[in-house]
Amino acid sequence: MKIPPHYLSRQAEITESFLRVMNAHMDDFMAGRAQEFLHLKDLAGLLCLHPVHVSSVIKQYTGFHPCHFYELRIVHEAKALLADATLSVGEVAGRLTYDASNFTKFFKLYAGMTPTEYRRKLSVATPALPPLAERESALRLVA
Repeated sequence: MKIPPHYLSRQAEITESFLRVMNAHMDDFMAGRAQEFLHLKDLAGLLCLHPVHVSSVIKQYTGFHPCHFYELRIVHEAKALLADATLSVGEVAGRLTYDASNFTKFFKLYAGMTPTEYRRKLSVATPALPPLAERESALRLVA
């Protein structure tokens, strides 16, 4: 059975609305304006839709459950936090409301490596710069 075009456009609209609301919430969470992650039912409620409807429409339209997009965004934020070498893996996990063990399992599932391996890969790819004072003094010597 072929899906009518007007239904596909509504699927796209619901999917785009969900992603917009989810990303806005993640922005708020990372900025400290939200204390915990919202559940799918909360995000669906913001759209004035039933969570089962949101879930089935997004799954049918994209092939992925809505949580998949949430988890991808969490991994994106985790990678950004892991790039800051002053934060321990435990601190990164805590900022994302995980304990260190579950965060490591979650991160490995989505990123294909542990947070420590990811951090090690980052440090090899981008060698650390010397402290700013050393770079400035080196520039003065050249000038």
